[in-house]
Amino acid sequence: MNITTNTPITVAIKRIDTTLPLPGHATGGSVGFDLVCRETVTIEPRELGRVPGNVIVQTPPGYMLMLTMRSSTAKRKGLLMPNGVGIIDQDYSGEGDEILISVYNFRDEPVTVERGERIAQGIFVPIAQVAWNEVDEMGQTRGGFGSTGH
Repeated sequence: MNITTNTPITVAIKRIDTTLPLPGHATGGSVGFDLVCRETVTIEPRELGRVPGNVIVQTPPGYMLMLTMRSSTAKRKGLLMPNGVGIIDQDYSGEGDEILISVYNFRDEPVTVERGERIAQGIFVPIAQVAWNEVDEMGQTRGGFGSTGH
C-alpha cells in the first residue's frame, strides 16, 4: 500500500517458472507476501545455501524489498537467514536477477527445501537516501550503549 494514499502500489514481477504461483499475501492482514522455492535444494548441516525464489522484482522508487524468513521456517526446517534479513535494491531487477534467499542450516543433518515450498516473505519498505551534513561537533552526549539502563 502507498502509505500516503492507502492504495496498492503496482510492482513489475517476472516468474522464472510460470507453473509456480506469484508471491501472495496469505490473509488480508498479512504484511509480508510469501516466496516459494523454484527447485528442490538441499543445504548441508552447518552450511550456507541459497534457495531460488522464482521471481525477478522491479522494486519501485522510494522502496526497498526486505526479505525475511517465515516465522515457522526456523522451527520447521532448521533454517535462518545468516544476516537476519535480506535487502533487495531498486536496481537489482535485470533478466538474471532472480531473488535468492540466503539460508543457514543450523541442524546437524541436511535440510531439503522442496520445489513450491513457502520459505521466506517479502515486505516493501519505504526508504530515503540521505545527503550528509558533516559537522565538527554533535552536541551533548547522551551516554554509551545501554546507558539508559534498559
